[in-house]
Amino acid sequence: MSTSKRIQKIQARLRRKEIDAILITQPHNRRYLSDYTAADHDIGESSGVLLIPARKSPLLLTDFRFQIQAEREVEDMAVMLYHKGLLPLLKALLPDLGITSLAFESHYTLHSVAEKLKEIAEQLSLTLVPLTGMVEEMRLQKDEDEIEKLRRSVLLNEEVFQQIYKTITPGQTEIDIALALESTMRRKGAESPSFETITATGKRSALPHAVPGDVQIEKNQPLMIDMGLILDGYCSDMTRTFVPGKADKKFMKIHRLVRKAQLAATREIRAGISAAAVDKVARTVIAEAGYGEYFGHALGHGVGLAVHEEPRLSSRNRKHLKAGMIVTVEPGIYLPDWGGVRLENMVVVREDGCEVLNQDTTWLDI
Repeated sequence: MSTSKRIQKIQARLRRKEIDAILITQPHNRRYLSDYTAADHDIGESSGVLLIPARKSPLLLTDFRFQIQAEREVEDMAVMLYHKGLLPLLKALLPDLGITSLAFESHYTLHSVAEKLKEIAEQLSLTLVPLTGMVEEMRLQKDEDEIEKLRRSVLLNEEVFQQIYKTITPGQTEIDIALALESTMRRKGAESPSFETITATGKRSALPHAVPGDVQIEKNQPLMIDMGLILDGYCSDMTRTFVPGKADKKFMKIHRLVRKAQLAATREIRAGISAAAVDKVARTVIAEAGYGEYFGHALGHGVGLAVHEEPRLSSRNRKHLKAGMIVTVEPGIYLPDWGGVRLENMVVVREDGCEVLNQDTTWLDI
């Protein structure tokens, strides 16, 4: 779907809600609606904001630093610069556009900014409307073009893993491997990692979100690698756990159990099933083997322009999956005095099942 058609959908929703315009500040939503790729350094420093009127052409509001990039990347909307900041421009612009009600993304807007918007609204006799999730709801289901981009991101991620795996030897550090993975991603064309790479050896693999340290890789001990990259805006996310050297019987048992849980959940994924039901399938496999208390996180999450987005495959999510959603399936077992095993693939929800985007199963079926 083109960005212009996405904008039209937003405008139609605004008209149904009888709202004159919306400010889009969340970076992934901004890119989804405009193809503008500039990044925000943090929530307090924006590279641009979309102003989408319900009945007029949208605008990208930015500053001099991003003018050339914005004008090259953005189609079907004008680029307008603010020289004294966004809020003074809005104060002058909104009356000119005849806007009397303005929505904003309340889940992303800083309280301090919301308060200043409130002041402007009072000065202009403007109705300010906090909205949550309007664009995110559209992003839930991916079209085939998006799915293809995600597939290519997954396959490149696998390619990077396969290349670096061949070089891993005991004595290297967790940091060595993480840096090798991330630099290889960039050399092969990725925009960046989609999150900070996790590498954890030995007992540290029991830490689901371990931060790589100056810790040497242990021979014959579990090594967990959780990695992802961004390609053409879309993220991948994959976890593999293996043993440099020879795996013992305990590792083989835990690994096979986690893989069994992953396969069981994957077989259940289809349009119409609840996220909680899928989570329960994997959790039951692990619990019946006596390791239920060692699987403490949700089974998975959505992936798209953001590496963590809706839907969540969680016991608390009773919503039903829909075709075109893309989720991770990542059960794990984490034993504090031994280590952990997590296996993670990405799948596309289809009407009658799901499509696994990962193609390399060498590290899964052992």
